[in-house]
Amino acid sequence: MQFFKTPDIKFIQKRRIAYSISGVLVLVGIISIFNLNLGIDFMGGTSIVLQFEKSISITELRNALTGADMGNIEIKRFGSKNEVLIYVEQQKEVSAQEMAVRVESVIRDALPDINYQRIKFDTVGPKIGEELRKSAVLAVLFALFLILIYIGWRFELVFAVGAIIALFHDVLITLGIFTLFNFELSLKEIAAFLTIVGYSLNDTIVVYDRIRENLKLLRSEDLSVIINRSINQCLSRTVVTSVTTFIVVLILFLIGGSVIRGFSFAMLIGVIVGTYSSIFVASPLVLEWQSRHGGKGKLRMMKRKK
Repeated sequence: MQFFKTPDIKFIQKRRIAYSISGVLVLVGIISIFNLNLGIDFMGGTSIVLQFEKSISITELRNALTGADMGNIEIKRFGSKNEVLIYVEQQKEVSAQEMAVRVESVIRDALPDINYQRIKFDTVGPKIGEELRKSAVLAVLFALFLILIYIGWRFELVFAVGAIIALFHDVLITLGIFTLFNFELSLKEIAAFLTIVGYSLNDTIVVYDRIRENLKLLRSEDLSVIINRSINQCLSRTVVTSVTTFIVVLILFLIGGSVIRGFSFAMLIGVIVGTYSSIFVASPLVLEWQSRHGGKGKLRMMKRKK
């Protein structure tokens, strides 16, 4: 299926406008780092495991606890279908024991006909949250490092640098918009950002592969013409892939529930930004670099045989 039969959109000629838009959005993303709304995974809190006499609806339990003014709360299944794990945000001068008693009191008042017993409770301290933050950052940086090595070997170093800059661009812009809408950042959202990195990279490599093919076939053409033609040739595939992914993630956002709302919202933004960057950031950066360092003649791929 092709939305565009023979497109000839001048993407490369519009790259300066794209750079300006990206610069503003990346700046917003950098500023947002200092205003992140961190979740319980990173800030610490109290974990409580309750075993109910019969299966209970997570939504029913969440509604009972949401209005209790105990800060951020996460509820998920734990072990059997009758066991529930409740995370409550860290609060000053409130011990894990006191928080567990408070949670149980709220549940008894809101759901008096439901019997349960407490299995255990524990405290997730700020130190553990700090370790999780470091691990999340290291995970992203390690992934980007491996990507740099792979693309540098598979294509050329300039392509690898362009892809890495585009990935930083995607993560920062998504993070900025994510923070502007006051979503909470937890481990689920970190998983979303890593997924965005993979999705965006896949789209970028498809375009890069077409550029590599055209560099061998169109040796007499200017590099800007080759890159623009390559992007246009991949445009239909890019649109189909992005639209179908966007629809799936949109459904998750609309009816997936509050537990994965932050994850699905990050993915929604990431799909859009990742598609944009593979067209207006990753590939044009290759042209910018080569224009300042000898043009397409210095690309090793130009010297390879078909």
